[in-house]
Amino acid sequence: MIPRLYIDAPLETGAAAPLSEAQAHYLKNVLRRSAGDEARLFNGHDGEFAAAIAELKKKGGVVAVKGKTREQEIEPELALYFAPVKRGPLETIIQKATEIGVARLCPVITERTVAPKMNVERLQAIAIEAAEQSGRLTVPSVDDPMKLARLLDAWPEGRRLLFCDEAGDDEREEWGGREGRATPVLEALKDMDSKAGGWAVLTGPEGGFTPEERMVLRSKTFVTPATLGPRILRADTAAIAALTLWQAALGDWRNS
Repeated sequence: MIPRLYIDAPLETGAAAPLSEAQAHYLKNVLRRSAGDEARLFNGHDGEFAAAIAELKKKGGVVAVKGKTREQEIEPELALYFAPVKRGPLETIIQKATEIGVARLCPVITERTVAPKMNVERLQAIAIEAAEQSGRLTVPSVDDPMKLARLLDAWPEGRRLLFCDEAGDDEREEWGGREGRATPVLEALKDMDSKAGGWAVLTGPEGGFTPEERMVLRSKTFVTPATLGPRILRADTAAIAALTLWQAALGDWRNS
């Protein structure tokens, strides 16, 4: 196995790229690599490069950048907005969403969110590791938490939001003049444009969205409500399922 590393620095053939203390430790003490061993490098915009370890020290290291092995690829402009959950499931969301291919990860505080203390730097590190291991050429950003109302107020024009409505099979209600029933995700995304302004997916907390939140969301013209099926899903499962379905319907999984 040739290790892949995300480098926050320009990459070009013949250059030397720095390794952080953590990266040097990982290569030397975990993978038992040494000077001369191969590596692969990416930085999110220059593609992927072959490299050779030049130096490993306690405080960092250096790799020599060789030829480019992959050109930078265009990835879907897809964000995940999710209500924070407990640490284990939260880290699962970050890891799996990165593997699936999101460009941005945004914790959203809803009325029923039991918000744990979040270490955004740690979550970003999990996203980097997942990108390295999955073969991605980019790393999604992890934002600070924001409230749902603020998110909707600042929504960019033209961007679509897939609202995963766990109560979407209730036909007895109407919300803002729109029917309470949500269609299955694949049906809801049928004939949608994947590139017009970008897309985002919104999933809720373990307790679900409140009726008032559902009403507000369904009143927005940029929102596409959808149901994730007949069974009750955990919050982390719902996020992964919704992203998978979006990628299958509109994302780069169609070309794989």
